[in-house]
Amino acid sequence: MTESTVYRGDIVKRGRVFNAWERYRATSRVHWAAEMFAEALGVFFYVYAGVSSTAGFVLGNILKEPTVTLLTALEQIGFAYSFGILFAICCAGATSGGHFNPCITIARMIFHKFPPLKGVRYIIAQILGAYIASALIYNQWKYLIDAGEEALVAAGAFGTTMFTPTGPAGIFALYLPPGQSLSRAFLNECTNSFFVALVIWACSDPSNVLVPPQLGPVVIAFSYGVAVWGFAIPGIALNTARDVGCRLWTMSIWGMPASGGKYAAIAALTNIPMTLLAFVVYEFILADSDRVVTSAHLEFENAIHNHRRVRRERHNTRSQSLGNPASHEKNNGSNSSKASVHMYEVAQPAVVYNERDVHEVSRV
Repeated sequence: MTESTVYRGDIVKRGRVFNAWERYRATSRVHWAAEMFAEALGVFFYVYAGVSSTAGFVLGNILKEPTVTLLTALEQIGFAYSFGILFAICCAGATSGGHFNPCITIARMIFHKFPPLKGVRYIIAQILGAYIASALIYNQWKYLIDAGEEALVAAGAFGTTMFTPTGPAGIFALYLPPGQSLSRAFLNECTNSFFVALVIWACSDPSNVLVPPQLGPVVIAFSYGVAVWGFAIPGIALNTARDVGCRLWTMSIWGMPASGGKYAAIAALTNIPMTLLAFVVYEFILADSDRVVTSAHLEFENAIHNHRRVRRERHNTRSQSLGNPASHEKNNGSNSSKASVHMYEVAQPAVVYNERDVHEVSRV
């Protein structure tokens, strides 16, 4: 038995201006800009939450002021990044697909045929989101950043501290901790990037019965938090957009001395191949095509693929039925559509999971 699909517009009445703009925004000429805005906004959330928390931690230690260090510690920074990611997914994920990291976009281009031009746009938007967040944080904290610089000059420690994780520039850009070697920093970045990416791919698997769609964003967010809590002191980046965007802002203020040297390449690039490796490991070892896709995942994916514009583009019937799996065995020969599904990748047109094709759900 099928049920009529209820859309937001059926129950939320909007003014004519909003409806007219939405119709225009939905066209291919404009919608790409909305997707870019969503990617920039998502990274903005992530950076704005995490870097602002880092600002209190760094400046509080320099200035030794209780009012600055209040509720500011490494634990708080981990929670800030985690909630920033969670807010990003909740607010902007449905518009762009919720990549919010160039390594995810690149992995989608390689393994899921994500359009290359769209991928380049996403990466630019992600870096821009981090840059804007850094600029805003800098100006909101500027009087304390200036005080921190003055304190370092007065203590004769400006040259040795300014461009380190404990200096004002270290609020935004990532630097090699004093005493840390490049090889160990590379190892640290590799292991943590692989760990976080593996969690992302596991949460994106529609047959993962232990992680329903509503829980996936929370698990992913706190995988970043765990990495921060355990390995921020030896140095991690995890996100190319966060690293490059914030570093560009730091260089806009303090010039080339803020570039980070050889470590900048490790921080910006290591997470990309490790994310690709995590995908390969998950597909070769952990993924299983014979696992059952749960009703929660099917309901979630039906909601995505019953999007009104997607249905119009593909001329599918309006249906939310999950169907009877037994009926699909008879129609398996005609079931040729196999969608690459990302849990948050709403923006890409794909098939509707109905009574004929729900049997053939591709794993991520």
